[in-house]
Amino acid sequence: MKIISGKIIKPQKVVIYGPEGIGKSTFAAQFPKPLFIDTEGSTSHLEVDRLPRPTSWQMLKQYIKDLKGDTMGYHTLVIDTADWAERLCEEAVCQSNGKVGIEDFGYGKGYTYVKEEFGRLLDSLSDLIDAGMNVVLTAHSIIRKFELPEETGAYDRYELKLGQKAGNQCAALVKEWADMVLFVNYKEIVITTKDNKKKVSGGKRVMYTAHNPCWDAKNRHGLAEELSFDYQEIAHCIPVMNTTPPQPPVSPAVPPQPGPAEPDLIPEAPAPPKESPKPPVQAETKQPDVQAPEAIPQALADLMTANNVTAQDIQQAVAHKGYFPADMPIADYPEDFVMGCLVAAFPQMLQVINQLKKVPF
Repeated sequence: MKIISGKIIKPQKVVIYGPEGIGKSTFAAQFPKPLFIDTEGSTSHLEVDRLPRPTSWQMLKQYIKDLKGDTMGYHTLVIDTADWAERLCEEAVCQSNGKVGIEDFGYGKGYTYVKEEFGRLLDSLSDLIDAGMNVVLTAHSIIRKFELPEETGAYDRYELKLGQKAGNQCAALVKEWADMVLFVNYKEIVITTKDNKKKVSGGKRVMYTAHNPCWDAKNRHGLAEELSFDYQEIAHCIPVMNTTPPQPPVSPAVPPQPGPAEPDLIPEAPAPPKESPKPPVQAETKQPDVQAPEAIPQALADLMTANNVTAQDIQQAVAHKGYFPADMPIADYPEDFVMGCLVAAFPQMLQVINQLKKVPF
């Protein structure tokens, strides 16, 4: 057996949650060389690198799959925000099962399906850790009433705005998955004036790194329970790994050595021929596509672009499965078929397309 002793330096899985507008995205932008997946569309004011906003759950998973193969030199992946990503997950679960809403499953089954699908996303994000990337999830907070079984009464508690029903299953998964959970809030002080009136002052932004009855937080680095909301407070906990594979050494090219010149064998250079007038070059006319891109639903178009799939490929695969004729345009497909079959089950459709492209020997 191979025994490994001591600390192991590896990328971190960080969750940052708090009220809207407090600066979670700006904070995440200070991580080492970040790449944003902006599910909420709230980073347009930041000078960051980002991928196009995913229009489907399959598109989000495609991004992560591509980054596992090539991190493109980035050291951090930021999903902003996790609760908006959960919306895409719920939509995909409903579409693949032919449901209008998550409540249509009954008895909490829909939330269980969402938890399982969201858990698979966290597993794929853990693969990015092995690839050398830090992973940051931002999320909003929500206030809930909390009651202890052995106590009377209830009190307010800040929690992740994930899995608002069926036991907050996604929130529990995310907290278990993360190495560091940071709760960010405004620190306000209530003072009593001379006339016995309550007054609130302060408003400094702080982050909490340890569990408290009023919020969830944790860390594995021995941080103080309360820190100012500044990235430098945790910068020493975030490693910068080498995400670029080593390149093989290139041996310098040896120029050929000229031999002894023989003057009597060197022919005279011929006179350059007279240039004949060149015929005018006609501009190439681009053949228009059979079907305009705008006729394809955006969620499907994004997946097609990411996987180099044409409209003809989709039509042939659909006809092969016996759904619709091969000459039927994608724009004429029913919406529930496009979202529930083509988008929600795109990996399976991609397998059919690849099989049809194979030429028998």
